[in-house]
Amino acid sequence: MNIISHWISSHEEEIIRIADDIFRHPEPAYEEFYSSECLAGFLKTQGFEVSWNTAGIRTAFTAVWGKDGPRLGFLAEYDALPELGHACGHNLLGAGVCAAACALKEDMIVCKTPGTIIVYGCPAEEIMSGKIVMDKAEVFNGLDAGVMWHPFDRNRISNDIWQSQDIKNYTFRGVSAHASKSPKDGRSALDAAELMNIGVNYLREHVPDDVRMHYAYIDNKIPANVVPDMAKTNYFIRSSSRARTDDASRRVDDCARGAALMTGTTVEIELAGSCKEMKVNRVLAELYYQAMRQVPIPEYTETEASFAAKISREAGFNNQGIYFTGLESLEDAPVPISIGTDASEVSHRIPLITLSAAAMCRGTPLHHWAAAKQAGMSIGHKGMLYAARCMAEGTKLLIETPGALEQAWEFHRKHY
Repeated sequence: MNIISHWISSHEEEIIRIADDIFRHPEPAYEEFYSSECLAGFLKTQGFEVSWNTAGIRTAFTAVWGKDGPRLGFLAEYDALPELGHACGHNLLGAGVCAAACALKEDMIVCKTPGTIIVYGCPAEEIMSGKIVMDKAEVFNGLDAGVMWHPFDRNRISNDIWQSQDIKNYTFRGVSAHASKSPKDGRSALDAAELMNIGVNYLREHVPDDVRMHYAYIDNKIPANVVPDMAKTNYFIRSSSRARTDDASRRVDDCARGAALMTGTTVEIELAGSCKEMKVNRVLAELYYQAMRQVPIPEYTETEASFAAKISREAGFNNQGIYFTGLESLEDAPVPISIGTDASEVSHRIPLITLSAAAMCRGTPLHHWAAAKQAGMSIGHKGMLYAARCMAEGTKLLIETPGALEQAWEFHRKHY
């Protein structure tokens, strides 16, 4: 009997209930009180000792089981997106991580395997914050390896270089005036913000191809008949290299300063968040891929296939009617991708592995209403349970393979 598979199967309904409960109560960054309690409460019932206020964050927790042996960290997320809810599937992510940790714990008890399992409740991933704050507080020090997964539309090892990122707020301040009677007396902060954005849009031609710069205005609630004395933009500046992100970030700052100079305004530049690119560990990637090859791929019902077909038509996904596929091969080299995660910062602290599992049909992008639809139903559930077993089986293989942890650390220290 496979202990991990048996544990997950016997607790399937409870794991799904937790994921759905979090799905029905979406909470944005640093407000995940209900969601974090759902996961922590479940871990308590499974014999984990839970402590709160990790790194001084009220919605972060640390749950520990075991002693001695390798220290294995499982990273759970559970924050939602404003307006979109769980369109990134973090309800599944957190519940799946906790299920993997508990299934591995059961296997370690039966097999008398020494080790310590630590589940970290990590808030605020969507604003690129939680794990970075926790890492700065040295929460992950002393771990031998870290494990997590993320819902996607494919089953694979996440052999990806997630992007290095800067998140910045630019606040322009000018002089207010009546926009019709005395515009000459005003100095428009909004003009400055718009000129900055024009400068950045011209800058796009002169940065490396992997650099991404995108922005949004933050509403200043000033009507059109007033010369605005304040305007604020939020920028994400990203690339697959910290050095390229630093260079682009400095040049965006120069666009802001130039715009302020042109308009007689001032600008305040706030670095709201920053992280390095993902540090991929080849030793862990190959070992967890070996484990994933032994875990059966989920099978889907006609109802689920019909749901995938309907949502593909409504959203315009170009998947040629192929909604679900098997395990993809491990690439020969890491793959740069145009998204980021605060887990990247942790990957520079410890060897970290991330798995991807299909919790949505092929072609579904993250941060999309169709992703949210599937995160709250059986398609998402099946991906979550598959990921939980893959994480647990991979970590079991890691700690039972002589020298594997040492090799992972050797790779971690030498590469990138």
